[in-house]
Amino acid sequence: MTDSTNAQTDARQRLYTALAGIPAGYVITYGQLAALAGFSRRARWAGQVLKQLPQDSRLPWHRVINAQGKISLPGDAGEKQRALLESEGVTVSDSLRIDLSLFSWQKADTE
Repeated sequence: MTDSTNAQTDARQRLYTALAGIPAGYVITYGQLAALAGFSRRARWAGQVLKQLPQDSRLPWHRVINAQGKISLPGDAGEKQRALLESEGVTVSDSLRIDLSLFSWQKADTE
């Protein structure tokens, strides 16, 4: 492996570790997750990494939402995310919005 590949693998692992620490019943934004992993202002990168997770991943990808407090995944993926969040007690509005003042994981810094 090259140094670049090792760095990319390390960065992903840091993101996965941060994601694994988000408790059930809470959400975090893509930007907050990236910052928690040590990559401030890398929200889009975090989204791309999560998009590449295997379908059978046990990481709680569903706890990550956009900066507006909404589920941004289209179609069935968004509905699956909604169902998983609601099963953990997170209230999701008809417009797929989550009240960050109630459900945001407070350990994360603001974006």
